[in-house]
Amino acid sequence: MTIQGGPSGVSRWKYFLGFLATLGASSIYSLLLSLMQLSFQKVLKKETFSVVLEMQIFTSIVATCVSVAGLFGSGEWKTLHGEMQSFGKGSVPYVLTLVWTAVTWQVCSVGVVGLIFVVSSLFSNVISTVALAVSPIAAVIVFHDKMNGVKIIAMLLAVWGFASFTYQNYLDDSKLRKAKTNVTETRNNSVC
Repeated sequence: MTIQGGPSGVSRWKYFLGFLATLGASSIYSLLLSLMQLSFQKVLKKETFSVVLEMQIFTSIVATCVSVAGLFGSGEWKTLHGEMQSFGKGSVPYVLTLVWTAVTWQVCSVGVVGLIFVVSSLFSNVISTVALAVSPIAAVIVFHDKMNGVKIIAMLLAVWGFASFTYQNYLDDSKLRKAKTNVTETRNNSVC
């Protein structure tokens, strides 16, 4: 039995499994960001930009090794030539698309790791989520993509998450300032 309004040919079980896999991937990504922050604080204990680059380089090397092993282990490497030849613009634009996609993802990843290093893993995750909300807007403006209800809901949830994070930081900062003011007033009153 397929899901009404869902992807055609996908059973309820596969749809549910895909939903759980998506939630799991999101959770693992957040865990990864938190573990990076923990490693910055407890293991590396250096405060330089080179540490950020090292973190990104080493995680990218591991990801590349796993991806290459998966590519060759699955036998999918045999289809790469055909995929490149069937690309509509030709093989050179295909390779350039892959190269520039890799470069832009590396720049994005350095930014994400840098935010973890400078601020926190939570802030990095919130900024990544807000960036996801900007993507559909850019697609509508640049590529004249159609805006549907799912995209609007996803954007609203991303903006809501960012607003909640910002408001909580405002509340925490106000509480901290009030506590500092109370401590200063108490010291001034005890001196008099």
